[in-house]
Amino acid sequence: MADLEAVLADVSYLMAMEKSRAAPAARASKRIVLPEPSIRSVMQKYLEDRGEVTFDKIFTQKIGYLLFRDFAFNQAEEAKPLMEFYEEVRREDPGDRIKKYEKLDSEEERAARSRHIFDHYIMKELLACSHPFSKSATEHVQSHLSKKQVPPDLFQPYIEEICQNLRGGIFQKFIESDKFTRFCQWKNVELNIHLTMNDFSVHRIIGRGGFGEVYGCRKADTGKM
Repeated sequence: MADLEAVLADVSYLMAMEKSRAAPAARASKRIVLPEPSIRSVMQKYLEDRGEVTFDKIFTQKIGYLLFRDFAFNQAEEAKPLMEFYEEVRREDPGDRIKKYEKLDSEEERAARSRHIFDHYIMKELLACSHPFSKSATEHVQSHLSKKQVPPDLFQPYIEEICQNLRGGIFQKFIESDKFTRFCQWKNVELNIHLTMNDFSVHRIIGRGGFGEVYGCRKADTGKM
């Protein structure tokens, strides 16, 4: 009997896995509906009262980063090159399978990528006399490259200055844009999500550890495991 139960549990788990891979139509019919854009005024005050409407708070959240990125690439010409430089060094471009500089594992890879970044984002602007960064940041990178030193944090001075540039007038324009309205809509959804065990179907045990048993679970509305 125990063997039969184990087989049934395996079948149930495999069927759930299959459904999670092949349920785009079902998920499409159950997409989250965002509140009206007018929710912005209420949510902005709510977030401001809690100190959440700052560059650092929004930029470090996934939804905030993606919306700020969209704004920078499509609505703020002066922000686009800064974001391109930032993403070349640090952040994974959504859908991009190429590792960014800070995530490269070998010195050989970092050496090649650092030279590309220096030539494309630093030297190119220096030659055009349009380099918006400090002399100390440039000297920091040049000094390391001349010694063939390529630590993961080689471009950290630039990352800090990029964020400082984005933190000012560009961020204020973001707050005044429709992208911030969308951010407020998503934050409202986030506040109103209340999950219970009824939102999941629980399947077989897939592992055991120091904290107990781990079960495979499938989200009822999205079909994801």
